[in-house]
Amino acid sequence: MSAQDQPPPPLYAKREPIFPRRIKGSFRTMKWWLLAMMLGIYYVFPWIRWDRGPEMPNQAVLLDLGNRRFFFFMIEIWPHEFYFVAGLLIMAGIGLFLFTSALGRVWCGYACPQTVWTDLFIQVERWVEGDRNARLRLHRQNWNAEKIRKYAVKWSAWFLIAMTTGGAWVFYFADAPTLFVDLFTGQAHPIAYMTVLILTMTTFLFGGFFREQVCIYACPWPRIQAAMMDEDTITIDYRDWRGEPRGKLKKGQMDPNQGDCIDCMACVNVCPMGIDIRDGQQMECITCGLCIDACDEVMDRIGKPRGLVAYMALSDEIAEREGKPPKSIWKHVFRPRTVLYTTIWTVIGIGLVVLLFIRSDLDMSVAPVRNPTHIVLSDGTVRNIYDIRLRNMHNEPRDFVLSLTENPDLSLSIEGEPARLVTVGPDEQALLRVYLTAPPGTPSNMADSSPVRIWATISGSNERVYSDTVFNGRNQ
Repeated sequence: MSAQDQPPPPLYAKREPIFPRRIKGSFRTMKWWLLAMMLGIYYVFPWIRWDRGPEMPNQAVLLDLGNRRFFFFMIEIWPHEFYFVAGLLIMAGIGLFLFTSALGRVWCGYACPQTVWTDLFIQVERWVEGDRNARLRLHRQNWNAEKIRKYAVKWSAWFLIAMTTGGAWVFYFADAPTLFVDLFTGQAHPIAYMTVLILTMTTFLFGGFFREQVCIYACPWPRIQAAMMDEDTITIDYRDWRGEPRGKLKKGQMDPNQGDCIDCMACVNVCPMGIDIRDGQQMECITCGLCIDACDEVMDRIGKPRGLVAYMALSDEIAEREGKPPKSIWKHVFRPRTVLYTTIWTVIGIGLVVLLFIRSDLDMSVAPVRNPTHIVLSDGTVRNIYDIRLRNMHNEPRDFVLSLTENPDLSLSIEGEPARLVTVGPDEQALLRVYLTAPPGTPSNMADSSPVRIWATISGSNERVYSDTVFNGRNQ
């Protein structure tokens, strides 16, 4: 068969399962501490109580979608204050850019939910099946009683973790103790069961089976990170000028003509992505540091200095090849790009804190009814209709008195209220239908439009808020 007759190579390669070896070291220890902290926050936060007074939710962290509010300990965010949420999302994005430009994909390697739950699932797999070699043997052997038993135990543990993960997520959207009882008694809303089921299955599949495939094929960040990194970004690299040419230990001795790398494959066997860091920078690398721990352990055994695989920058590589000392870590971290990101991040954060402390606990919005823009009564009086929303962001009921300025020709009345006083309950809002009228012959009656300022004043207090709008006359 000629070369032209040969079929093209397949575009899809079957996945080879990765079984990372257990490793001990400073980076692995740091990952365990971060994993415990982040999972602890995720699972525990919905159960923390916070006293906000009577008739208020006492859950410290609550996304109250029914009442369109977000509670975070002493902070309460209303729908019209969504700029706080937008600011936090912008800060999260800039923070991701900052850490990536300074330290590479540390988010992916240490804090990404996919990494955290995959680490947890791999640890469960080790407890049930053993370390790398035992898991490889079990994977390759035919199905028998031992393999069925171990896989059943492993998958059951994974499923319990996944179900706990999905269950913890829905507790952020309702009172956790109440929803917990409702879920087990069949009284919870169907959406709660659907959410738990979807998150359970995605966690089970992503953490147990897809693992590195999610990072390589589903996540866009590996392809975006290149724009955030430069030659001064600190990331994991292999000092090939020190490690090459590779060679094996012979009778416990190294050939003096070979490099420090003994081709033991320890760095590859511990990698959760299944790559060889000695091949250089790769899109799949999540910079988790486990290959550093593995290589340092081997260097200690053979009496070579640590750092054959280490966090470093490309500019350090060039300097070290020329025999020059590398830059200090601070010069890598604090450079124009990272300083700019830090400045923007800090300014936004300070701005949000200032806005949080200076915001008022009452608010009013005015929306003119546009259909029709105005009504002419039988005696020539012109009436405009407005929908006014009063928000009492206080833990006690308040009486609001509505009044007008800027236009003495107009009079104000509230539908269903004989006086211009409205009571709004604690941490509630009221929607009012308000009428402004201009008698015949007045300037507001005859003009196209007139500016109006509507005030809402707390009865017996100097606290008040206003909103500007317009009054449409008969010539509109």
